[in-house]
Amino acid sequence: MSRDTRRTRLLLALLLVTSVSLITIDYRGGERSPLDGLRTLAAAAFGPVEQVAAAIAGPVSGAVDSVSRLGDGREESQQLRRENDELTRRLRTSELDRNRAAELDALLHLAGAGRYRVVPAQVIAIGPAQTFSWTVTIDAGTRDGVRPDMTVLNGDGLVGRVKTAGPSTATVLLAVDPESSVGVRLEATMEVGFTTGQGVADGDLLDLRLLDGQSTVVRGDRLVTFGSQGDTPYVPGVPVGAVRRVLGTPGSQTRTAVVVAYVDFTALDLVGVVVEPPRKNPRDAVLPPRPQSTPVPTVTVAPGAASGPGTGG
Repeated sequence: MSRDTRRTRLLLALLLVTSVSLITIDYRGGERSPLDGLRTLAAAAFGPVEQVAAAIAGPVSGAVDSVSRLGDGREESQQLRRENDELTRRLRTSELDRNRAAELDALLHLAGAGRYRVVPAQVIAIGPAQTFSWTVTIDAGTRDGVRPDMTVLNGDGLVGRVKTAGPSTATVLLAVDPESSVGVRLEATMEVGFTTGQGVADGDLLDLRLLDGQSTVVRGDRLVTFGSQGDTPYVPGVPVGAVRRVLGTPGSQTRTAVVVAYVDFTALDLVGVVVEPPRKNPRDAVLPPRPQSTPVPTVTVAPGAASGPGTGG
């Protein structure tokens, strides 16, 4: 046992002396060290081993890094999802604001054309009230100057009239309600009559009954409100709708027709309550311009012109 220990110590001492000698020789040799050949031989011998070790260790290290970053990826995905939801909400909000701005612009344009002073209001509820079938609730009331039997309109035309009013809200009876009766006048012939609603479910249609059975009415004729005594419940000149179909025949006691309302009663949002009627009847000034038909271009072919290749004798 002691002999092996002495051999081991002697071998370690020899290796230590050899290492110090080689380091000293390499340091003194500088760039032209006599050990450069040994370095080249060692690099050639152990270089492939190092490459194999690096090839094995690289993917393992990358996998470890990926696992360590897995939590960060999930947090980043959740953050991106939250940002996407926020952008979607902002887009919807901005689109709603643009739609309301367009509705307000149309309302103010119609009110300006008719010289109506209006209080803008928003529809906040739809449903039956006060035993009437077709009503809406708006967010304006007596505090805003709204009173019963005031005309309600929007940028397209007649919406209805105020039925009841509270301090901050009011109930509006729609013109399309079957119990609603509105005095109207034809644009061109000045004939007068009354419209009654068929209900929203029937497609925003109104029944028209003209007082003169001999009156002439055709498809496309437009109607405005005739106006009520004292301008309540309806002020004059508000667009109502256009005739779709004539039912009565000339010579009968009355002429009847079906009218399509200008207002879409299924999509009411921003409306205006007329709190002050016009000093002068606007008559047909509030009606929108009639759409102009685009002429179909015609092509005239000069006599004797060739009709195409391959023709002729």
